[in-house]
Amino acid sequence: MTGVENINPYSGDSRGKKEQVAAMFDAIAPAYDFMNRAMSFGLDRLWLKALLREVRRSRPNRVVDLATGTGDVAFAIASALPDATVEGIDISEGMLAKARERASASPSGTRLTFRCADGTDTGIAPDSADAVTIAYGIRNFADIEGGYREMHRILRKGGTLAVLELSKPVNPLVRPFYAFYTRCLIPLAGRIVSGDSRAYSYLPESIAAAPAGEDMTAIMKRAGFAGATFRRLSFGVCTLYTATKE
Repeated sequence: MTGVENINPYSGDSRGKKEQVAAMFDAIAPAYDFMNRAMSFGLDRLWLKALLREVRRSRPNRVVDLATGTGDVAFAIASALPDATVEGIDISEGMLAKARERASASPSGTRLTFRCADGTDTGIAPDSADAVTIAYGIRNFADIEGGYREMHRILRKGGTLAVLELSKPVNPLVRPFYAFYTRCLIPLAGRIVSGDSRAYSYLPESIAAAPAGEDMTAIMKRAGFAGATFRRLSFGVCTLYTATKE
């Protein structure tokens, strides 16, 4: 078990991590998209483009986006791949409600479906997805390796896995500014905008404790993935992990 799996959004809460994470995202769903743009200064759009380039290479027909939230990645994939269907999975009904609302007004909405399920037990048939994606969600899993095993199970042979995850910057000049920003400014902004300061205190705590780089790819390999690699983005503030199922 990794350290981040023991970090919960709400200290003193008797619920398990999965239930706490679902409640946290239900609470911040109305402000989630705004906070994502603001917290990353728009860099999340560049990180998403990097993920899309990886997904496009395999020309998938069916994509599963785990921890889909309000559907940002799912909508971007549907737009970039006009022949693909995309299923978004999340444990937060609050986030999924926003995703479904967006789908009803989107030209690509007929190719998008959103369903509430656990990322470690999706209910999707084995070997049925051409690509699996997850952005900023793997560190919220109560069982990260179990999540990767599920991704491996639902992918067909030759299928692509692409994972975006926030990480600590590797540049020593950037780290002090990053630490101040994530530990002081983000919780303050979260309290003002979303009304849930704890959710945005959990964010830097979970990033700091999450496996990164070779530690993350080692978990992916244990789950059965081949060729697991990573690429740091924006001084290491975000990392893109990719792998295939052989």
